[in-house]
Amino acid sequence: MIPIRTRGGASPRYSRQAVAEAPPSRVVRRPVPEREVKDARSYQIEQLKRRYSAKEVDLDGELSLLFNLSPSDPDFPFDLDHLECDLRIPTRYPRQSPRLHIKNGNIPRGFAINIERGWDKLVEEKRGATLLALTNALDRRLESLLSEQKAETVKLTIFKGSRPQDAEPAPVAEEAPAAKHAPESFVVGGPYIPEESHSREQIAEAKARRAQEVRQLETRMSRLALYHRSSDGVVYTLPLEPKRRADLPVGLRQVQSVQLIIPLLYPLQSLRILLNDVESEDAGPLEELFAQKAAEQKHMSLMSQLNYLAQNMHTLAKQVQAPPVGDRETGEAERNVAHKANEAEHSSTLDAEKGHIRIIPRPPEWAADDGSDDWDESDEESYEEDEDDGEVAIEQGQTGGPSLPSQTQERGTALLFPSIELHGIELLQVSILSLSLKCDRCKTLNELRGLKDNLEKSSSCKKCATPFTVRFRQEFVHQNSTRAGFIDATACTVADLLPSTFLPTCGRCSTAAGGLVSVRGEATTNVCRECHARFTFKIPDVKFLAYGPGSLGGALPAPRRRQQQEKLGLHAGEPLPNRGACVHYRRSHRWFRFSCCNKVHPCDKCHDAVEDHVNEWANRMICGWCSREQRYRVEDCAFCGRSVIGKRGKGYWEGGKGTRNQVLMRRGDKRKYRRLGPGAKKEE
Repeated sequence: MIPIRTRGGASPRYSRQAVAEAPPSRVVRRPVPEREVKDARSYQIEQLKRRYSAKEVDLDGELSLLFNLSPSDPDFPFDLDHLECDLRIPTRYPRQSPRLHIKNGNIPRGFAINIERGWDKLVEEKRGATLLALTNALDRRLESLLSEQKAETVKLTIFKGSRPQDAEPAPVAEEAPAAKHAPESFVVGGPYIPEESHSREQIAEAKARRAQEVRQLETRMSRLALYHRSSDGVVYTLPLEPKRRADLPVGLRQVQSVQLIIPLLYPLQSLRILLNDVESEDAGPLEELFAQKAAEQKHMSLMSQLNYLAQNMHTLAKQVQAPPVGDRETGEAERNVAHKANEAEHSSTLDAEKGHIRIIPRPPEWAADDGSDDWDESDEESYEEDEDDGEVAIEQGQTGGPSLPSQTQERGTALLFPSIELHGIELLQVSILSLSLKCDRCKTLNELRGLKDNLEKSSSCKKCATPFTVRFRQEFVHQNSTRAGFIDATACTVADLLPSTFLPTCGRCSTAAGGLVSVRGEATTNVCRECHARFTFKIPDVKFLAYGPGSLGGALPAPRRRQQQEKLGLHAGEPLPNRGACVHYRRSHRWFRFSCCNKVHPCDKCHDAVEDHVNEWANRMICGWCSREQRYRVEDCAFCGRSVIGKRGKGYWEGGKGTRNQVLMRRGDKRKYRRLGPGAKKEE
């Protein structure tokens, strides 16, 4: 190493370049204990036993160590508590390599094979390393091994009885493709059909498509009650609600769920189903027919196939029960002959009675049999239309109903995002909506938060206390729809969108992300919790479009409109005529707006002389000096500050400080005996 001098006589420091260029002869190796030199096998076994509390089992010719390996990475992304390891150490170790077996029942065999192969690679790469060092290296590489493509396995399954009902197939044997012996052949009735071979590119493409469609299926159906997934990910038990259950045969009306069998090489291998809760004699033909239809339409996704089954199960049942082609043609010919004879007889009778009446024949396509064997274009269209709404068509309680977007009635106020930007997002949903609402009575803006789907929320105006009610009916926002739902508001109007909570769905794996708060003009970016793909959405502008009345069924009365005030022709800053005085009160410089009729009069006597009702308290006034209307004040104007009662503190009617009734006046008041005779005071 090359020392570098420093100022002030400090100790020399060494550069990184000098350390890196040190000769190999100067590098000090790890000291090896004397016990390890004498017996490396026993020493390393004792190390593992002390570190992992391993259990020792003697086998023929080798030693088995059983221990649990917990991932040490605090950010380990997989839901795995520990690995159940079985380390086989040969008698001639370290000359012979140790072997590792994974015994976890919650890990698919394909991923366990990846871990075992990773151990073998570590043994080859780190020759001479101890067993403890190899185990620590496996711990550090565990995340990358579990992220690899699942290894191919062979699984032999035996179904006992006629057909399984709500039960997973019982596994008989499972082993890696690199096993030394092949499974024993068994006799199957029928001619031998060679297995179709596929290229590596086709297999890789099929696996990628299967993984994507299975993720979509699990995302949309995993929250339902009857959902169940087998341990190997091949058999999925899903709820099934036929669209027209009453039109099904009696033996199939009790069906509640279906087992969807997805082969490992789907769509290269055919998709199959098993109907639960029904007898095999009734369900077998329909299952075979659906398998044929699915094989013909391999470009359709799993959700599309499942949705087609729910929508057209009654049609498939009719096709299964239809008579053979020859019998069907004979029956149709006989029916046509009888139908034509009846029409001729009926038309001749009507022509004889009323010659001006003519029978219009029924269009031939209306009389077409629903049980056609052809997979026509209409079936394919219905296949594609229902692909995006599979969970709604299959969910229980939605018999015969349309998909979710078409169920929302177009009334009220529509919430639109015209220029919304979706990057890496399949669906966007407003889960919690917050709005700014304008009161219909006083036009005051009020805030209402926490609106959820189809939940009615009531509040009141903060100024006039008028109650109002709001309900939000949400829809999904995607690339072809910018409408987020409808708002039904009573006694108020939607003014603006406040920060709300959105639920985006990943466009790669169809996984719903957590709630994200966003508002107009803000770009929100996050990462999918399942596939770690980045997605972004931005709402540049928001529009509220009134489709029609959005009232909630008359829950609240319509607000009373305020009466229009009469036009007085006044100008602010100019005095009133005669400065607001009248013949009754010449020192009152203001006019009053009476609350009984909302009209303006100089005083109560002027009001009673013109109106046909008793006056009520006036809560507003108009200053006689500046003509500005304001709330009632006792003595002066709130704008110009001048007195509206003549001299301050001298008014009797004004402000309620005195009275003009001479009987009620106090004795010291000089006005009590004014214009009375000289003996009035003594008589009292």
